[in-house]
Amino acid sequence: MFTDTHCHIFSEYYEKDMPDIVTKARNSGIKKIINNGTDTKSNREVLDICNKYPEVYAALGIHPEVKHYNEGDVQFIEQNIDRIVAIGEIGLDYHYDNFDKDTEKRLFIVQLELAQKYNKPVIVHSRDATKDTIDILKMYPKVKGVIHCFTGSLETAKEYIKMGYKLGMNGVITFKNSKFREVLEKIPLESIVLETDSPYLSPEPLRGTRNEPANIIKIAEFISSIKNISIDELARITEQNVKDIFDI
Repeated sequence: MFTDTHCHIFSEYYEKDMPDIVTKARNSGIKKIINNGTDTKSNREVLDICNKYPEVYAALGIHPEVKHYNEGDVQFIEQNIDRIVAIGEIGLDYHYDNFDKDTEKRLFIVQLELAQKYNKPVIVHSRDATKDTIDILKMYPKVKGVIHCFTGSLETAKEYIKMGYKLGMNGVITFKNSKFREVLEKIPLESIVLETDSPYLSPEPLRGTRNEPANIIKIAEFISSIKNISIDELARITEQNVKDIFDI
């Protein structure tokens, strides 16, 4: 049994076959799915989908790449705080041109304050922004969660782990050009959770196709081979890690 701790199961990508996607995941041993919103439109849809599928849980957040948001978008998260298991996907992204660092920081902080106020974990996106992400998270030592799509250095991994965060592993770690294997070998299993980031980042050998929660198995098989443990043992450890962070 596994949990997909991070995906974006929206009608935009799965309109015609969403019931089949959820059923396929269930039949593949993926018993729980945390669906992450990125703006108010997707946050609303996340809540609707969770009402339809009992194995799907909601995380609401405003992604750092969202350029236009208002106070009402943040209020929507707070108004539905009792219906969610995490605040996410939130964070910082300095990768693309024309990003507004100050605006991203303010949005990140506002959502971390919500997490602290309501004792909710966070699901954190950080791209080309490691130092600022760590510095801001340290302002909220009581908040815990997952660093989504982690592929950083061992030193960065140790810093996040010391702060109480789990590291989200998805299809990126299976890519043939990934240099992350040596880092993964040294990260304790007790600090790892599995995710797909569906519909993005399909693992090898499915790279380039639409991703889905059932593909957690491919990621689990890869990690099991690196760590030289059975799939069942990996499931036992990573599911305990999920329980340590999320109330599901």
